[in-house]
Amino acid sequence: MIAGAFAVGEMHTNGFYLAPFALGGSVRGGPERRRRIGGVLSAVAFLAVSLSVVLLLRPVAMRHRRLPPAMRTGTAAFDRAAALVIERIANHEGLGTVKIGGEVWTARSFDDDREIEPGEQVEVVEIRGATALVLP
Repeated sequence: MIAGAFAVGEMHTNGFYLAPFALGGSVRGGPERRRRIGGVLSAVAFLAVSLSVVLLLRPVAMRHRRLPPAMRTGTAAFDRAAALVIERIANHEGLGTVKIGGEVWTARSFDDDREIEPGEQVEVVEIRGATALVLP
């Protein structure tokens, strides 16, 4: 019961503060185990495991929390990127290309009724397949 309470608390704090005590509580065990080994020994086991986990695993967990955000790759790297219109974008005619970071992409306007002329700077809203959806 103690382990479960600490585990639920850890899920809500997200700081690796209560997880060591949840592990210590799991070692402490249920009522059957407490009767066999005694309450004092059970409490010592709880404290020993909790303290060991705090001293050994918490520094590792905190280092991993400080890692930089994952670098976006693939089409996700183009979201909110600036692009230059090379060929007029007209959705109803199926026309449009843009240059994004040196690469030429088929483009459509995010707003279906809007036409965008060559030379305009646009922002990539989304990549669908091999087509960039853009807004001026």
